[in-house]
Amino acid sequence: MLTTLNTAYNDTRAADLAWALGREPLPALASLDLELEGAKLQLRLLGASHQVLLEEGADTCSETVACIPGSSTPLPLGVAKRRDDWEYEFAARVEILTPGSFAGRAQELLALVADHPHGLAGVFPGSPHAFTALLARRHGGQVHWRTWHAYPQDGQLVATRTRVGVRAPAGREFTPVGDVAR
Repeated sequence: MLTTLNTAYNDTRAADLAWALGREPLPALASLDLELEGAKLQLRLLGASHQVLLEEGADTCSETVACIPGSSTPLPLGVAKRRDDWEYEFAARVEILTPGSFAGRAQELLALVADHPHGLAGVFPGSPHAFTALLARRHGGQVHWRTWHAYPQDGQLVATRTRVGVRAPAGREFTPVGDVAR
């Protein structure tokens, strides 16, 4: 789903993004409710980026990547956390692109997410390449989502990848997420 966000585009930077796990739901400009094989997922576009709320059985997970005033947790390159029988893994990277490459990459990502049944993208008015996009899926008993945060004024594209799932049985290695998708 592609939407134009009803808010002014603030001249923020990739370096302004912060990461938080476990925050309460923040006011959303747009959201998409999904059910992925028993897992309830809500993709949320905030005025300052994204929040994902996951509920499966009695377990919940809330991930926020946004420009959060006063936040002391900058956007990490990677995070791995365990809680009870669950594992959470997050990875982020910043791509720096030329103006022409940025425009092409923005169009490619918006096209990927806009028509996907598990995708949500919001474009900020006044800048066709300023957007936040989210794409979710369920694979191998785990819920995965990818996000993209575009900062055309700096030619920066922040890509994140998250995986949440049941911990592997004893004796089996936890398989990391790997490189964040381009």
